[in-house]
Amino acid sequence: MSELTMNVVDNGAGRYEMTIDGTPVGFVEYHLADSRMILPYIEIDPAYGGRGLGGRLTAWVLDDCRARGLTVIPECPFIVRYMREHPEYADLRAT
Repeated sequence: MSELTMNVVDNGAGRYEMTIDGTPVGFVEYHLADSRMILPYIEIDPAYGGRGLGGRLTAWVLDDCRARGLTVIPECPFIVRYMREHPEYADLRAT
């Protein structure tokens, strides 16, 4: 994957979008509620499955939330599991 260019952008309309070499491969939907980001859904194109892109996209989103001073309400089962398996993001979970 290192030879490919991965990019993630916040489209400003409730979605982080991931591309690889300009091809859309996945997204995370979000909703902002005050200083909390609700994360209901992640999707990776099945053609790109099994490459760890869901984890990379989730980490990018969580790192962006941290940089923006937001807490997170994970609703997507994948993101819930990711946060449970990566305790370095535990401080982001909204109470």
